[in-house]
Amino acid sequence: MNTIMRKSVLGIAGLAFAGGVIGGPVAAHAATPAVDAKPVAVVQADKPGVDKGKLMPMPNGTHGTQSRINLDDEQTANVKAIIAATKKSDMNERAAVISIATSLQESKLHNLGHLGDANDHDSLGLFQQRPTSGWGTPEQITDPQYSTTAFLKGLKQVDGWQDMPLTDAAQTVQVSAYPDAYAQWEQQAADLVAQYWNS
Repeated sequence: MNTIMRKSVLGIAGLAFAGGVIGGPVAAHAATPAVDAKPVAVVQADKPGVDKGKLMPMPNGTHGTQSRINLDDEQTANVKAIIAATKKSDMNERAAVISIATSLQESKLHNLGHLGDANDHDSLGLFQQRPTSGWGTPEQITDPQYSTTAFLKGLKQVDGWQDMPLTDAAQTVQVSAYPDAYAQWEQQAADLVAQYWNS
């Protein structure tokens, strides 16, 4: 996506919260440890009521080598919080997949506070949103429901987000220095949504 288009989309993606405006790029990759990218088996739960067509729109599917991490109780709770916020925002399973994949890349699904010298500027929370970029206060950004809702408001402003490759949709909201990094988490995010959407 060219710079003019990205700036236009970001200009449109201003997010209104209680009379304030939230919006802006996120870049927290310096603080995010690298994960070995390995081929993974597809393990999607067959839960009734999950529209698998909304998890990964075809013909897009996953792009590139997929990564996968084991989740602890905190990370699983954050997956469930992202799904709950997605439902509350009246968005579908695909929005939850994009949100979870984004959080996997940005924070490995940890609700990160300030990391001192390892912090990328003032990035915080599941999505590594920055107070100085207008995403909200530190308290708001470290609230999983608020941060997910802020991300989803930006996503709603991206024309055609439902059908575009996940990494393009996430990048349009996040404006990362590593625009292709989100793609590696798509399969795990889809598996998590299939597993927890109806739980």
